[in-house]
Amino acid sequence: MNAKDTSFPQYRKLVNDKVFYKILDDRNFEEIQVMGRIKNYYQFEAKIYPEILKIKDLLELSNESYVMSSEEEWETLK
Repeated sequence: MNAKDTSFPQYRKLVNDKVFYKILDDRNFEEIQVMGRIKNYYQFEAKIYPEILKIKDLLELSNESYVMSSEEEWETLK
């Protein structure tokens, strides 16, 4: 998947429904971690190569731990 051909935002989550991602572009994403009733929200700007690879993996669903999510799921958590 080429990020230049991708419309943003994109939504992904871990298969266990504990971490949700909103990918804003090829260098920025937001994350919500769910721990019981507690939800932690984080914003990331990928500045180093491993962070850039994480966004690439999320977009390409190259790791079987990541699955598609939706804006509705994201908004429900936020």
